[in-house]
Amino acid sequence: MVLNHTPISRLGNYHGSAFLSYGFRPFFLFGALYAGLAIAIWLPVFMGDLSLRSAFAPRDWHVHEMLYGYLAAVIAGFLFTAIPNWTGHLPYRGKPLLVLVIVWALGRAAVTFSDAIGWSSAMLIDVAFLALIAASAGREVVAGRNWRNLKVVALVLLLLLCNVGFHIEAHVEGAADISIRAGIAVVIVLVSLIGGRIIPSFTRNWLVRENPGRLPIPFGRFDIVVVIVGALVLVGWSVRPAGVATAAACVIAAMLHAARLGRWAGDRTSRDPLLLILHIGYVFIPLGFLLAAAAALELAPASAGLHAWMAGGAGIMTLAVMTRASLSHTGQRLVASVATRGIYVAIVAAALLRVGAALTPDGQSALLYLAALAWCLAFFGFVTTFGSLLLWQTKRR
Repeated sequence: MVLNHTPISRLGNYHGSAFLSYGFRPFFLFGALYAGLAIAIWLPVFMGDLSLRSAFAPRDWHVHEMLYGYLAAVIAGFLFTAIPNWTGHLPYRGKPLLVLVIVWALGRAAVTFSDAIGWSSAMLIDVAFLALIAASAGREVVAGRNWRNLKVVALVLLLLLCNVGFHIEAHVEGAADISIRAGIAVVIVLVSLIGGRIIPSFTRNWLVRENPGRLPIPFGRFDIVVVIVGALVLVGWSVRPAGVATAAACVIAAMLHAARLGRWAGDRTSRDPLLLILHIGYVFIPLGFLLAAAAALELAPASAGLHAWMAGGAGIMTLAVMTRASLSHTGQRLVASVATRGIYVAIVAAALLRVGAALTPDGQSALLYLAALAWCLAFFGFVTTFGSLLLWQTKRR
């Protein structure tokens, strides 16, 4: 599952736009741009200064577009860059890739203006993107007989079902509470599964070369147990987020994920920000479980755990993967520039500030504005720093 550099031979005889030569290029760029724009729009909506023409309630629009707008784009970019490494097949590129980008963009417009076009029409347009991603990725994985990665395709299918459920629940109930938790649960399982592959692998490669000594323990049975237990706990939390049993289960999951993280020698990666940020991002997975446990006992607001997982775990991990993959697949040295380090500082600050805003209602407004500013700086910073590489850089190492 490692997202490695792909040789130029994989590009075959492609002579089209560099921007459409690999899935990571348009989806990382547009995903990052949308991540910043969606939060820039959301804050005045939350404060009552702006209204949207969406059939979703304002909170549901915000959560939906984080899950199925920004994150779905990044997941697509990751998959269509990793799949050629998994299967040995040529990457999606040119017109087929452009069609996927257009379908994603139409989904964003359909959801935002769903009050005008109708919730059912918006749902059909919106869910088409993940349906195409799951079908395309599944076909490639099956054709390449890469059975071990079918689990990733299965999780994309689950995310698709959560998206359908989101639209239906929001229409019938007026709010998509269960579907929100279910979608977040799938994202956290994806992060724990993919992170568990790439973090120790990248860390081991760097340590062997740059800092010999204790090495991370590679993905094994313990990791499988942690992912399965975490997934089961998240299923229970999605259905019943409150109660002593949920709190106890979340604490167990937090302890297992923390123990897993401790096996990856992250404390030895301080000299390489590209690696360190992966470990920092994963810290928010056990933290999210702990905060979910506190919320289950009514000791903390539910939003604290949700934002630890989403702004912290998903936000930091996606930017970490996006920056690393963008450098690697455009032939750059795997070195974090000053701008890249600034992106990392901003996204970590955004996650901490957003969790802090949930935990301190008295200072919520100020912390929310600061969190939104830091989030926008991180993702718009990615767009300005890596935009030219993604748009036209074709150099290969």
